[in-house]
Amino acid sequence: MKKFISKLHYLTQDLENRSHITQAQLACEAGCKWVQYRCFTKNDDELLDEAHQIAAICDDWGATLIITDHIHLLDKADIQGVHIEDMQADFKAIRQAIGTEKTLGASANTFDDILRIAASQAVDYIGCGPFSLTDTKPNDYPVLGLEGYKSITESMAKNNIKIPVLAVGGVRIEDVEKIAETGVFGVAISAAVSKAENPAAAFKEIYRKLY
Repeated sequence: MKKFISKLHYLTQDLENRSHITQAQLACEAGCKWVQYRCFTKNDDELLDEAHQIAAICDDWGATLIITDHIHLLDKADIQGVHIEDMQADFKAIRQAIGTEKTLGASANTFDDILRIAASQAVDYIGCGPFSLTDTKPNDYPVLGLEGYKSITESMAKNNIKIPVLAVGGVRIEDVEKIAETGVFGVAISAAVSKAENPAAAFKEIYRKLY
């Protein structure tokens, strides 16, 4: 079943001055239709408490809520899907575990990753990155840049892979238009909004550049 995938994904993050709940609220008020609740610093009870509150916000504003990695919490709150950051995960097994209704996202760094993930026929979208250096999700993966995305989208076209791919990792407001020109489906952002002086204005500006 083909799922709705937004061109703009907003990822919450651990911030000292703004909770995940407040981040979700600000994003939804600004027009966000896709929130990924990404938190690894809390226990299950705390995660579930926040997830219920974020789910209520998303429901009020008509936004899709995805949780990062915590598959075991998927059916305990009004969460529409899960994003798996482990690129080597068994996506067929995960799809069997969560059923066909839930949205399943995966992370990738190379075209080979995308090829393998697409071959599973289990994943609804792929977050591919990092675009540039990122503090939100520090890693040792090679930075892709604009040329990296151009190469990936060209390879996808040659291999008839049509799964939506979003650029993620260090995406700034000023990068969005050029990234969109590479042929990727959309972008996933976090710090560009969360750490902006005016998060709502930042989100709206990115949205305008994509739609």
